[in-house]
Amino acid sequence: MVTSTAQGIPGDPINVGLIGSQEDVVSAFHDAGWYPADPITLRTSLEIIGSVVLDRPYKTAPVSPLFFEGRREDLAYEKPHGMSADRRQHVRLWLVLASGADGAPVWLGSATFDSGVTLSRDTGQVTHKIAPNVDDERDQLVEGLNKAGVVANIYQMKGIGPTVNGRNGEGDPYYSDGEIWLARLLRRGDSAKAGANVLPPPTLIQVKDAIFSWTRSGR
Repeated sequence: MVTSTAQGIPGDPINVGLIGSQEDVVSAFHDAGWYPADPITLRTSLEIIGSVVLDRPYKTAPVSPLFFEGRREDLAYEKPHGMSADRRQHVRLWLVLASGADGAPVWLGSATFDSGVTLSRDTGQVTHKIAPNVDDERDQLVEGLNKAGVVANIYQMKGIGPTVNGRNGEGDPYYSDGEIWLARLLRRGDSAKAGANVLPPPTLIQVKDAIFSWTRSGR
């Protein structure tokens, strides 16, 4: 449940999941105010540099590729925070099952918050530094989709497990309770009137998460 860089270095953790067709996913992010990331080209690389240096908007700035189960992400979305592209919510998504238990596609993703820019130690390209609290970004993403009225159910599954001193491919530290929050999306065009049905995790998981939250608050 950890992504990797092109060089095989462990990257950001998998912490979110979506259930629904690609059309449902695209529609859900649109309704929640997220933007699809541009591919990395010379033009988009120059644009993101200009966005950061000149503090101008670039809502569809590219994200550096990561790999899961040997494949780079299938989709990438972002939501800017502030004017330029140096601070943003973003998520990479991989289609892991074309047809899950109920026949719907299953996506797993890595959601993190970009808190600034730097140069990649491996490629020399412009890349971002992530904020260490990856659980916060996971929760905000799922809550944002729920507020947009595009989620039917929300529940947990096991991810990387409790992690206090994680490091991604650029060496950025992160910590996590190690759970994946899954959102079952409504069909494109449908809208939830009362919000999603949130299925509570088992009692032992709730206790573990409470202990992790308590220890994290003392960092």
